[in-house]
Amino acid sequence: MKIIRWGILGLGKIANSFATDLQQVEGSVLYAVASRSQEKADHFGAEYNATQCYNSYEQLVKDPNVDAVYIATPHVRHHQDTLLCLQHKKAVLCEKPFAMNRKQVEEMITTAQANNTLLMEALWTRFMPHYKFVQQELESGRYGTVKTLAADFCFEAEFNPEGRLFNKALGGGSLLDIGIYPIFCALALFGKPDHIEAKAKIGKTGVDEETEMTFKYNSGISAFLSSSILKKTPTTATLVCEKGMLILNSRFHQTDKVTTILEGTKIEHDFAYTGKGYYFEIEHFAELLRQEKKESPLMSYAFSRLLISTLDEVRELINLQYA
Repeated sequence: MKIIRWGILGLGKIANSFATDLQQVEGSVLYAVASRSQEKADHFGAEYNATQCYNSYEQLVKDPNVDAVYIATPHVRHHQDTLLCLQHKKAVLCEKPFAMNRKQVEEMITTAQANNTLLMEALWTRFMPHYKFVQQELESGRYGTVKTLAADFCFEAEFNPEGRLFNKALGGGSLLDIGIYPIFCALALFGKPDHIEAKAKIGKTGVDEETEMTFKYNSGISAFLSSSILKKTPTTATLVCEKGMLILNSRFHQTDKVTTILEGTKIEHDFAYTGKGYYFEIEHFAELLRQEKKESPLMSYAFSRLLISTLDEVRELINLQYA
């Protein structure tokens, strides 16, 4: 098995989760990390046994030993950091949202194709066992037609106008950070909606602190989706079907428990996994790289385009604009 030597750009909270799970993936090692602070890079590198610790992203992408780069920088940097990596022919796993808008995503995809280099959006839910189970259950037809999806992702964040969540210059707000998960759920299960309704509470820093969306499909399905950084909710996803229900339990995007109710029979399904849950997408990406694939069949360019286009449409409806 070819060993995939990873680099990480941006060393915040999610990078720690990724690095933790990377240690569990056979055939993948953390080789290099980069931060704008040498002290932070050295500390992170020591904690996760990185070989190289850089104080600039340019140094990392120029290192010939790096095979793949995980981009964990703030949303507003995803586009430029991805282009930097691709221009040095480094395979890129870029944290969601892929970029700030469809135009940026198109440039990222075009650059990946021009450099014949693997690029994938890191939306880890797509690769997790509980989500694959739900997809298979719906596709079996046993539950009949889906009527509604209700999915929320809300938590109470401490207000910090300079922090990532409330700072508009960093792409703050609930929609791009966590609203993307309920949207992903609807798009992945039902495809592009025929009609979207949305409203939001725009806070004093200019970001959406709460967003509520309704996706309507000509098939009769309605998806009721919401995100908030002002309040805590169960963060579940419930599918009501003709013959039963499927419930992705609390923190549905990463849960290890799904409840099914079919013709009166209730079953609790346990998908216990080790680590944080990033293991599955890391393994998938590493295998794509070994097989010299340039695009993921599970997290395809077509789906990333659909996702960012939908986010753009919702932002237009709630009048949320970024520079």
